[in-house]
Amino acid sequence: MTAWAEDQGIEDSIVTFVGDPAGEFTKACGMSMTHPGPPSVGIIGRCKRWAMHVVDNVVQYVAVSEGPDDPAGDDNPESTLCPALLKAIAAGGNDEL
Repeated sequence: MTAWAEDQGIEDSIVTFVGDPAGEFTKACGMSMTHPGPPSVGIIGRCKRWAMHVVDNVVQYVAVSEGPDDPAGDDNPESTLCPALLKAIAAGGNDEL
């Protein structure tokens, strides 16, 4: 996570990268990828592509990018990218970041 954070230049920003090596948080949030495709090619324990906006430990918004033939959301990740999250935050009336 440290190398990824350094690559993305998030030091001294409001962004925090958090690892989930055992998948406990992923499972608790219901974000485990259950599609049979990834395990069939040796990818075990992958989570869905998702993003969450949390303020003071309260979940304000959750977005998931996945489709029937795209369980990882690789073909259409837009709903989990920054512009979509900022739009959802603004639309929800809670623009606190």
